[in-house]
Amino acid sequence: MLTKNAKHLFRKAKDTGEFVMKQDDEEFSFIKEKIKDKPINKKRMLIHLGYDILCAIIFGAVACLVFVCLKPRIEEWTQPKKNQEITIPKDEEPEEEAEKPEENTQQPQEPDTVYVQEELGVEGYQNLQKELYAIGKQANKSVVTVTGVTSGTDWFNTPYESQNQAAGIIVANNGQELLILTEKKVIADAQSITITFNGGETVPATLKKYDGNTGIAIIGVPLNDISEDIMNRISVATLGNSLVLSQGTVVIAIGNPLGANYSILCGTITSTQNKVTTIDNNYTIFTTDMVGSENGSGVLVNLSGEIVGLVLKDYSNQGDRNTITALSVSELKQIIEDLSNNKDIPYLGLRISTVTQDISDKYSIPEGVYVKGIEMDSPAMAAGIQEADVIVKMNGEEITSVEQYSQLLIGLNPGDEVKITVKRQGAEDYVDLECSAAVGVLQ
Repeated sequence: MLTKNAKHLFRKAKDTGEFVMKQDDEEFSFIKEKIKDKPINKKRMLIHLGYDILCAIIFGAVACLVFVCLKPRIEEWTQPKKNQEITIPKDEEPEEEAEKPEENTQQPQEPDTVYVQEELGVEGYQNLQKELYAIGKQANKSVVTVTGVTSGTDWFNTPYESQNQAAGIIVANNGQELLILTEKKVIADAQSITITFNGGETVPATLKKYDGNTGIAIIGVPLNDISEDIMNRISVATLGNSLVLSQGTVVIAIGNPLGANYSILCGTITSTQNKVTTIDNNYTIFTTDMVGSENGSGVLVNLSGEIVGLVLKDYSNQGDRNTITALSVSELKQIIEDLSNNKDIPYLGLRISTVTQDISDKYSIPEGVYVKGIEMDSPAMAAGIQEADVIVKMNGEEITSVEQYSQLLIGLNPGDEVKITVKRQGAEDYVDLECSAAVGVLQ
């Protein structure tokens, strides 16, 4: 048995690695131990180091791959891309050349120019036709087929599906979508909308905005849904100046004028003086000598391949639905631009005409904008405007024509309050009244 003191020494020695017995000042060592550092295994250390480096490389590669894959999504979440603003240059009426005053001084007469009439011939006529159709074929690169699919059940609870088709025109590319102009009635109440490009590729589309007055609409197709091959074969249409058209101008109808996709017709403008009265505006109608399908659609292009008219059957003469007519595109450019930028078209609900000075003198009506009719439940009706009123001011600005009225209205936004000054016939003479209307949107 060890004494208490011996046990203490034993524990103390255990910590140092040397076991001793001490008794009567004499020291007896019975176990001696020397602790050495464990030798380094360089091979094993290199293996571990290589393993760590390999894991780090794999981790870095995976992290890099994940970052590359998620970067576009992260950018969409944190910094969503904004669509590019669409801008369409506007056209101005051509200036009429002023008649030069006759000069008394006699000028030397120039020799008469002699024109030699050359017969075109069959071959020349054929070559001319080929050139015209080549222009139409090039313009057809901006044409697509718009299909609206509507489904439901009939009286016998039998499911059915119907399709409406019309031509569409690619009018813009905002960096995210192709924007396509078409008729709203084709996609009205449609459960799905598809676009078919020249070549047969079909992609889904969505309605962006539409104008309830003219019936034109803008639909969008995401660029990610369109193959590179299709993008190389299509083009964005150019909207030309239709204000310079006159009788006899050669035009080409493209799109679906004959009821067949990408059909082409050549003809001339027969009239540019007709006007159609619509809500809050009047538009010029071009008539042609071309005969198309009653259900045809498309556009008119000039010899430069620029669009100068929209073929909308709702504005055709009821007496001759097969003659191709078109709305002047110059008068629709602001509406197309606003719809392309996802803006609503402002609406008051008036059918109007211009009271010129001649009309004013003949019928004793003040000059301005004559109210021929008012749409039911429209902002104009709520403001108290009545038939036979003459609008002379809007927001303090003098109004003398339908063009001025429409230009001021299109510059407003739905929800804006507009002050309208009208002249209303009283017992003896016209009196001034001020109305306040809230600009709306025609559905």
